[in-house]
Amino acid sequence: MNKTFFTFIFTLVSCFCFAQSFKVSGRITDEKGDPLIGASVIEKGTSNGTTTDGNGAYTLSVSSASSVIVATYVGYNRIEKAISGSGEQNLVLENATVLNQVTVVGSRNLNRSSTDTPAPVDVIDIREITTKQGQLDVNQLLQFAAPSFNSNRQTGSDGADHVDPASLRGLGPDQTLVLINGKRRHQSSLVNLFGTRGRGNTGTDLNAIPAAAIERIEILRDGASAQYGSDAIAGVINIVLKETVNQLSANVNAGMYKAKYRYDDKQFDGLNYNANLNYGIKIANKGFLNVTADYNFRDHTNRANTVSSEADLARRQYGDPKINNAAVYYNAKVPIGTNFQVYSFGGLNKRKGDAYAWTRFADDERNIPSIYPNGFDPIIASTIDDRSFAFGVRGIWKGWDIDLSNTYGFNKFHFNVKNSLNRSLGPLSQTTFDAGGFQLGQNVNNLNVTKYYKTILQGLNLAFGAEYRTEQYKIFAGERASYYNYDPTYPGGSQGFPGYSPTDVTDRSRSNVGVYLDVEADVTKKFLVDAAVRYENYSDFGSTVNGKVGLRYKVTDAFSLRGTVSTGFRAPSLAQKYFNSTFTNFVNGTPVEVLLANNESAVTQALGIPKLKQETSQNASVGFTLAPASGLSVTVDGYYVKVKDRVVLTGQFSDEDEQIGDLLKQLRVGKAQFFTNALSYTTTKGIDVIVAHTTPLGVGRLSSTLAANFNWMELGPVNTSPKLAGKEDIYFDERERRFVLASAPPSKINLTLDYSVDKFSFMLRFIRFGEIKLANWDYELDVYKPRIQTDVTLNYKVSKNFSLSVGGSNIFNVYPDLSLPALTESGGAWDPVQMGSNGAFIFTRLGFRF
Repeated sequence: MNKTFFTFIFTLVSCFCFAQSFKVSGRITDEKGDPLIGASVIEKGTSNGTTTDGNGAYTLSVSSASSVIVATYVGYNRIEKAISGSGEQNLVLENATVLNQVTVVGSRNLNRSSTDTPAPVDVIDIREITTKQGQLDVNQLLQFAAPSFNSNRQTGSDGADHVDPASLRGLGPDQTLVLINGKRRHQSSLVNLFGTRGRGNTGTDLNAIPAAAIERIEILRDGASAQYGSDAIAGVINIVLKETVNQLSANVNAGMYKAKYRYDDKQFDGLNYNANLNYGIKIANKGFLNVTADYNFRDHTNRANTVSSEADLARRQYGDPKINNAAVYYNAKVPIGTNFQVYSFGGLNKRKGDAYAWTRFADDERNIPSIYPNGFDPIIASTIDDRSFAFGVRGIWKGWDIDLSNTYGFNKFHFNVKNSLNRSLGPLSQTTFDAGGFQLGQNVNNLNVTKYYKTILQGLNLAFGAEYRTEQYKIFAGERASYYNYDPTYPGGSQGFPGYSPTDVTDRSRSNVGVYLDVEADVTKKFLVDAAVRYENYSDFGSTVNGKVGLRYKVTDAFSLRGTVSTGFRAPSLAQKYFNSTFTNFVNGTPVEVLLANNESAVTQALGIPKLKQETSQNASVGFTLAPASGLSVTVDGYYVKVKDRVVLTGQFSDEDEQIGDLLKQLRVGKAQFFTNALSYTTTKGIDVIVAHTTPLGVGRLSSTLAANFNWMELGPVNTSPKLAGKEDIYFDERERRFVLASAPPSKINLTLDYSVDKFSFMLRFIRFGEIKLANWDYELDVYKPRIQTDVTLNYKVSKNFSLSVGGSNIFNVYPDLSLPALTESGGAWDPVQMGSNGAFIFTRLGFRF
């Protein structure tokens, strides 16, 4: 089958035999006459294009002598020019003005492009990847587009089933800072707990932002706490919203998974579909309002049927949760005079989810046969409200670029439990419960000031600013029947997800203030130096100072060396400090009540657990960029990140423990665990490699990209309290260590081949996920060997206004290695690893543009 498949690809690429009829060439430079290396040159209305070489030169075969070419470069104004029969087109791109300046993460210099920064920055065109991928949400789009980014679909993980944890370079989800249009994005109120990557972390919900509202995503793969503040240990993701006007775009996407493991004879399940609209209008001369509406539906998948009999099952339902996700987002700028503008952006997201919990079989002591004669599968239903709004004014005053803004963000989880019961209520128990939930609010006031001095050295950029941030975290209780035990001889609370009780209720807040100074100097035309320092003070744990120095040296126009060193920090989230709950965990298939006690509880005090403190980091990176030939670019970056006092979720102490056993028995729980700075340090080393090539091939153009991340992590000794000395294996045991080590596969390699000719384009992609090892409940290693996923997409531009895409992700229906369901954290034959466990996904997409 593979031989036939590759023969088909070769035939498709090479079978066309007519040539495009006109060749145009020239140079792309900036206003100073310096070449812009890697600038994009595209024939308008087509996917036919190229990039400039080390001298800023390009050559492009276009369809006719009357074609229009479009030149773009990050940080510069776009140019469209009709070639009018001339084969030589030299274009000069101007620096973007204050009203249409392009944000580039990783540099405060408004004249700096992404390829000029001392640290690696990926710029991902969302329109390009959504056209050629089957994934519909931002997390999954990035999972298969950026090797250093990892996000796994969760199942059997309570709230994490509804929000996919995501991370950069194998670090924690809360160690990556997310920005929108350069402004800090609020985190989710959820703490990841069971069977998840990023266990014990609070991340950012990227899926609350519709892909249809995004122009591009910039990923800074480098520590940036000195530049942007807390959470930027692993890097920064900057989401840039659309600014298009007078153009209506709409997309309809649909797809299903091909089932391999099911009880019944169904061949497909997990229907996904998405519909979105985007439109922008002009305001005044250079202002705009761009609005996006988006709706995404995802149905359940079921991959529980992996064992020989029901007796060996842990769960009858195992797979993706059902999700209804709706969002409205906007982006707006309004000029005030010639030098100032008012801007605003943000949106609303509402998500409803149904996720299956572990099965209660008919003979389970937690079942009431008169209610469920065949047992039951509890459903954890979530309602997630997420909103964010930013308002600001920006302008130029006496040569200074000044940006003053306020950004507000809010995230709320409200849980309901369906198809359940409270065993202690007996046969009269209700089957639906309001289980309560939690929420997080964040407000940020931000001032950024920058000025570029052309006459100092070869250009010097001075930036400074301040930020004041407040946060508030709340836990609210569910109805009494969701958490109360009415008969001590039976377990109480709603089965599948016990509700939050009045003793869990929390209302906590904090504030912090930060100031920074950032200087970038082009010492010569070849040598760039960047230095930043930042001071922050938190109301709940004190002050921190961090710095960063970056260097970039252009050995030639085609070859540059770059590197950075920095320190970083991450303040423990309010959820990590104050979250507490009682839940049911399954150990070898046996239910156990577990108390997750907050940092100030009687249980943590009895064990002498210290107050949480900030994580600190030391970061270093070194690499090079190379453009050895026209259409070919290579970047290689090695990195080192050492995180001290890493906050994690401990292992579970039992009610037999001599220190807290009696206390746990009084609380009617079998085990307890906590958040603590348990790891003295983690050390992450890795290499990112990206090779991109574009060339004419036959009648069309072939673009090839090889992108790879290689990652190694080591864990240091365990920090324990004096009362727990000698219990390091419980405090942070082998299972917990393996969860941290499995935050990313040791390697992820992506090879993408994209061939376009006339109205057709064909994308073939191979993604290799490295081996993952997790410890099961018997403390044996479940080894998930390397896997290769194959994706194919065919796109046809029906007309100027319509395009059609069909394709498949994981077309050979590859799955991870099987494990024993009762021994995994999730209760399925796989924990959430590698490419996921749903199998092949077949999709189609129809795009409209007017």
